[in-house]
Amino acid sequence: MADDILLSKVHGLSDLELAGLLCLVSREHCLISTPPEALDELTEELQLIFTKTFGLKCVVVDCHAHTTLDDFAAAILTSKPQSRTPSPFQTRNSAEPSYFGARPGALTPLTSLSATSPGHPPPAMANVILARNLDQAPKAVQIQALELLRTRRIFTRTAVQAAPKQFLFVAALGAQSGGRAHVTPHLNDFLYLAHWHDPDLGFANLDEGFEATVGDGGSETGSMESVVKKSVNGDLRVEDDPLLSDVDIAALARLSQGVQIDVDVLRYQMNLISFLRMHRAVGGGVSPTATKHFEQLIKALAPLHQLDYATPGLVALALRKVYLHRIQIVEPGQERSMQWGSELEAVEALLEDIGPEEVMEEVLDMVATPL
Repeated sequence: MADDILLSKVHGLSDLELAGLLCLVSREHCLISTPPEALDELTEELQLIFTKTFGLKCVVVDCHAHTTLDDFAAAILTSKPQSRTPSPFQTRNSAEPSYFGARPGALTPLTSLSATSPGHPPPAMANVILARNLDQAPKAVQIQALELLRTRRIFTRTAVQAAPKQFLFVAALGAQSGGRAHVTPHLNDFLYLAHWHDPDLGFANLDEGFEATVGDGGSETGSMESVVKKSVNGDLRVEDDPLLSDVDIAALARLSQGVQIDVDVLRYQMNLISFLRMHRAVGGGVSPTATKHFEQLIKALAPLHQLDYATPGLVALALRKVYLHRIQIVEPGQERSMQWGSELEAVEALLEDIGPEEVMEEVLDMVATPL
């Protein structure tokens, strides 16, 4: 089990920080949404989280209907700081091994194929990519994002850029509820988990920056704006001594791999999946990839609760995060009872106020919890 110092750090995290931690532990990617009017604040908060809490370089990609493939590829790259001239004898596998080590023979940022002038380090992909309004980008751009996540590299006109060893892609979307935040289907299914942040809960790091600015005698009127402008311009400094280091994340990852799932809990998990598939309001989204992510998230959650086994409560929590963005509500005309003569108006009234959140809660109520 995790030591008390690490657990005390984890228990002090916000909901957004926990979402990022779970993705880093599992080496997967996520979708985070909030009401459209709070999307800018969400993006700023995520930037602060990944630079301060995790010590990772972060970039924001602003997507819109006219975003091109070249725009997307250029936006995810960041200039590496000038350093001493690399030795010609340096090998790409010379770094010390770690949990985030690259596979043998895989491309690394050091070996990216790019045309750069001598003395200028080539651009490298950021550790964390925040794709704001990715759902508004053309389908081709979203498919390119999927290819990046699958292969961990991206082709530009002049280079092949490889993702860094520690890499996270976050789709930041504006939506009135978590169940309404989606991207293109295949990319949607590839994303590990989804989280909807209620702006009423606040933004811990932004609020801290605001209070610090006011406390230093700054103007209350412009202090929040100054914090936002600083992060949008990419001036955030990566924390040298972050709250959660690579070692902490690697420790949690090792613990998650040793989590045991009892047969009764496994049966409960599979029953939930079956009931989701058979729910009359569900038109799709309960995929094999989702099942894999479901089990993966259950195991990632257990060490955070100082457990080495899965419980029904962890299963229910994982269900709400894994299927929030995946469940597709069926069109009234395609609802299965229409085959046996149901009135379309009655079906429309039945499905009017049902979303993924309501479906999951109904299924959790229907399936018996193991004692």
